Amino acid sequence: MTAREDGQPGPGPVVVLVGPPGAGKSTVGRVLADRLGITYRDTDADIEAGAGKPIPDIFIDEGEPHFRDLERAAVRSALAGHDGVLSLGGGAVMDDGTRALLTGLPVVFLDVGLHDAVRRVGLDAPRPLLAVNPRQRWRELMDVRRPLYTEVARAVVGTDGRTPEDVADAVLDALQLKDA
Repeated sequence: MTAREDGQPGPGPVVVLVGPPGAGKSTVGRVLADRLGITYRDTDADIEAGAGKPIPDIFIDEGEPHFRDLERAAVRSALAGHDGVLSLGGGAVMDDGTRALLTGLPVVFLDVGLHDAVRRVGLDAPRPLLAVNPRQRWRELMDVRRPLYTEVARAVVGTDGRTPEDVADAVLDALQLKDA
């Protein structure tokens, strides 16, 4: 089974989920993997496992540039070695090289509005880039990232007011994997 744009079988994820914090990438990714009978992988979890500490601690101890280096390596490794459902961290698309690697892959941008994102993430969650004035900072991040998410995506699926199961159905429909 493959969802590559060129229709050729090969290595790489069946689905790659991108989007901002609170979009539901991890939750929907697990639902998709379960439905498709394949594995799920999250590059943020890969980074934490490799660093031996949570992402907020990486930001505090080593800074954002170091985190972005770890993220770039984690994404490259996952894209090359994972053939299931893959969720990328919210900022992964900021890297030009990462966006180039996503070309031709079955990428879905899970879009979410501020209200639902705040409700899902919470204002006290350990999200380093949302630590000060989270609502304003989330809007600023989306102003920069939305065009990049759209650039890499084969499909855009809105998640506002939808259950993870409904979103997973929409992703499967968008990628024509419904009967997979």
